[in-house]
Amino acid sequence: MNPRKIQVGVIMGSKSDLPVISESSEILRSFEVTHETLIVSAHRTPEKMFDYAKSAESRGIRVIIAGAGGAAHLPGMTASLTSLPVIGVPIRSTNSIDGWDSILSILQMPTGTPVATVALNQAKNAALLAIKILALNDAELAKKMKSFLDQQKQKVIDEGKSLS
Repeated sequence: MNPRKIQVGVIMGSKSDLPVISESSEILRSFEVTHETLIVSAHRTPEKMFDYAKSAESRGIRVIIAGAGGAAHLPGMTASLTSLPVIGVPIRSTNSIDGWDSILSILQMPTGTPVATVALNQAKNAALLAIKILALNDAELAKKMKSFLDQQKQKVIDEGKSLS
């Protein structure tokens, strides 16, 4: 592992969330953002969740991405325990109501406990949002994000040209 401090914590409620949440890690790696990925269940390991959220900032983490399916309490509970930005990724799980339970559990946070929420299964967007947050204080990362956005723009232009 890179000796640099971990900047982003990527947590999930269970291993079944890994196929979705691993997309965050792919994006973070492509931008060379240090991160860790852990299973931290709000329901089955609440003490671990409390310890993780309360120690994250002192360990150098700047943003937390929390993915969860079903009742999806992990993002909100994590946000209630830290002043760091938390980005919630609702995950469609086998016991889910087509993902709506996860979306609403993460989205409908009470005033004072905000959780940035991306679309269902959109761990890539969670990583991109985390990178944009980090880029506010990192000129090199901001350059990489601008390049990424320019590539996205060019891709759409090129696709449009191919229709002619």
